[in-house]
Amino acid sequence: MKPFLTASVLLATMLAAAQVSAKLPPPSDEAKAKAAEAAAKTAHNGKVDSYELCKSMDKVAADYYAAAKRAGTETKPPVATPACVDPGPFVYTPAAPAPVSAAAAPVAAPAAAPAPAAAAAPKK
Repeated sequence: MKPFLTASVLLATMLAAAQVSAKLPPPSDEAKAKAAEAAAKTAHNGKVDSYELCKSMDKVAADYYAAAKRAGTETKPPVATPACVDPGPFVYTPAAPAPVSAAAAPVAAPAAAPAPAAAAAPKK
């Protein structure tokens, strides 16, 4: 009974995977532009997050050294780190659309496969 159950679950999973892997239509130009803008915004948000983290680490280090100085404890000199760089506000400039002639250009033929090693080297 157990092998039958396992096989039926496996078969059902394979059928579901086949239905899910159906090919979707290509995205429209508007959808591609939205995706590009979303990617740019995500990248900028990552830069802003890094900047805010850098500023908070600098503040924590400054507070630590100030507290150690007040307490009279000896500390090691701080490690030199690069300055925090503010990425500024998010500005998105969409890429210029490709010229029509480039879109109509023929696709380059794929490179020929390399010759087999056995054919290249003569037998001795």
